[in-house]
Amino acid sequence: MCKEEQKTIAIVINTTWNIFNFRLGLLKALQHEGYRVIAIAPSDAYVQRLEDEGIECFDIQMNNKGTNPIEDIRLIFDFYRLYKKCSPDVILQYTIKPNIYGSFAAGLLGIPVISNISGLGTVFLNDSFSSKVARFLYRVALKVPKKVFFQNSHDKALLVSLHLVKEKKADVVAGSGIDTQKFAPRIRERLSRKRSFLFIGRLIKDKGLIEYIEAARELSKEHAAVFYVLGGYYANNPSSIEQKQMQMWEREGVVTYLGETDEVAEVIASVDCVVLPSYREGLSRVLLEAASMAKPLVTTRVPGCQEVVEDGITGYLCQARSSDALAMAMKNIIALSSSECIAMGQRGREKMKQEFDEKKVILKYKEALSEIFQHQS
Repeated sequence: MCKEEQKTIAIVINTTWNIFNFRLGLLKALQHEGYRVIAIAPSDAYVQRLEDEGIECFDIQMNNKGTNPIEDIRLIFDFYRLYKKCSPDVILQYTIKPNIYGSFAAGLLGIPVISNISGLGTVFLNDSFSSKVARFLYRVALKVPKKVFFQNSHDKALLVSLHLVKEKKADVVAGSGIDTQKFAPRIRERLSRKRSFLFIGRLIKDKGLIEYIEAARELSKEHAAVFYVLGGYYANNPSSIEQKQMQMWEREGVVTYLGETDEVAEVIASVDCVVLPSYREGLSRVLLEAASMAKPLVTTRVPGCQEVVEDGITGYLCQARSSDALAMAMKNIIALSSSECIAMGQRGREKMKQEFDEKKVILKYKEALSEIFQHQS
């Protein structure tokens, strides 16, 4: 693509951290194709890292969990002013507020949009008034994008069946994909000589943290195993776990809390099994990373988790919201010999390479962009 024809692609997400950690491979690939890539998100410590990669960043104030209608109307105007200023040729939008309010702004300006529904979350886990409003807003906003990517087939089928998005512009991608070279098996000092389990995720009930704690409490009575938790507190979420509760679990001796880290792969490398008993995901990045590092998985039989695991082959699936079912699945891991545990993890890595490599996701985006630009010419 020659300089005078260079197209600008804007990526819009609710945190700069998200862009750097989950979408950088896509953005670098688009740069390699000759596109000018800009990022629009609330500024944080990762702005400099993106700028070091040649990605210009634009700040936008966004209350990710707020439901104040005045704030949201202001956000539409903020998106409008920023999109008009940056004048992108195509906008890639992720997370609920960009997908809704960013689409309204892009529609007013006539800028093509590709949306990615990275998970339905609490909007579709309950039937509250705010959830009904959000579904209505989705119905209106999703008329704007030229393409809507989903991270699992269940989410796509649900929104199509609810007439929130048209079948012809809906497609499924493997989340953000996984860089299987970056997330490769590595040898690290083990956190424990006992069989070790690691929960990774935001510290909220919807991730199945309560069930994990209850299963750990039960298993610790009978089995030589240890249980870790890695992740940040998530204030203002209705299902958040408070710090004092985690401290009580630690004092009880049920789990060890490892805090937060940017070096998640280092922690994954030091345990035997990664556990995510989530109630629903778009497509769990945690599970992709752990499987790519050849770790067996235990997770729930729900959209966004079950796609990653072949039950009994690369890990174990169990019923959601059941600590008993989770404990039974974790017992299966404990019962494996060391060689069986390693072999299960290796089969999981092969599955990641064959089905979830980020190159497949990048190709889908390239194809969608080409289609948009062909229609414009």
